[in-house]
Amino acid sequence: MTGVVTSAGGLLPDRHPQVDFFLCDIFDAIPKDDLATMEHPVFSLSTRPDRRILSYEHNGTMIEVTPSVKGLATIHDKDILIFCVSQLMAAINAGRGVSRTLTLRAHDLLVATNRETSGDAYRRLVESFERLAGTRIKTNIVTGDAEVTSGFGLIESWEIVRKTRGGRMVSVAVTLSEWLYRAVLSKSVLTLSRDYFRLRKPLERRIYELARKHCGKQDHWRISVETLLKKSGSASPRRVFRKMIRDMIAANHLPDYEMSEEEGDIIRFTSRARVLDSEGPQLPPLKSAALERARDMAPGWDVYALEADWRAYWAASGKPKLHSSEQAFLGFVKTKVAKGR
Repeated sequence: MTGVVTSAGGLLPDRHPQVDFFLCDIFDAIPKDDLATMEHPVFSLSTRPDRRILSYEHNGTMIEVTPSVKGLATIHDKDILIFCVSQLMAAINAGRGVSRTLTLRAHDLLVATNRETSGDAYRRLVESFERLAGTRIKTNIVTGDAEVTSGFGLIESWEIVRKTRGGRMVSVAVTLSEWLYRAVLSKSVLTLSRDYFRLRKPLERRIYELARKHCGKQDHWRISVETLLKKSGSASPRRVFRKMIRDMIAANHLPDYEMSEEEGDIIRFTSRARVLDSEGPQLPPLKSAALERARDMAPGWDVYALEADWRAYWAASGKPKLHSSEQAFLGFVKTKVAKGR
């Protein structure tokens, strides 16, 4: 594990044409996560059955998550979706045909997501499938350039295809939601560290997702505690949430990123590897006056998240030469506010 500081009890041990179904048989597929659920809180961070109806709205994005009698899908249940997305992306990159219905070996899923392979682990896997299928999402999040307000399950259906004589699942067929499958086909995904699956606490996983989504190839990302609390989906009061964040800073075992606290109730995420594109120009730091102007233009928005989005947009646009970084940033903010996202 490169660049990750461990602490006692902190990390788990390292243990073509359209087809009717896709067989998950790509060994060591790189972990991939979809951008939409990395950006916005969809999964419960509770370790107990969570039967709340979750509502979230931020900068024009609306999400309502309704549980089944089994409770909301959890951040650990999401491992199944990450495994499926990873397999599909590996196949697409290899030029293979894919389908919304995947057939996977339960043992491969457990191993890939750093889970035990005991009988109890298979039982918990069944419970995860039930929560994923039962949890209903209503949202206007765009996936694959399609913006519709619709309701759906995180997975459409699942069934055990083959069992052992003792009743333990061997293989299972999963049909992903059209919403998630569309995100995969449009390659709206990001690579995760394999150490993500070693993070024990739900909040650690969620915070890593946010850092990975917003930091990208920049050397750092800054966000207010208030906005971080909202985007994390944590149900904790701000005082308790701030204490949990400080504990994470002290533990210092978040993959890829080091966390620190700055004045003004700001949390800074710094890339451990300083993953920067060393070729071509780099943008200078923005002047504080530009950030203050952005706050006036976009009241209620997180200016540091806006700055991160702007820098990512500039890099993706080929790093064009700018007459004024501040004016370019403010123009970007103006466009974002006009679009409502």
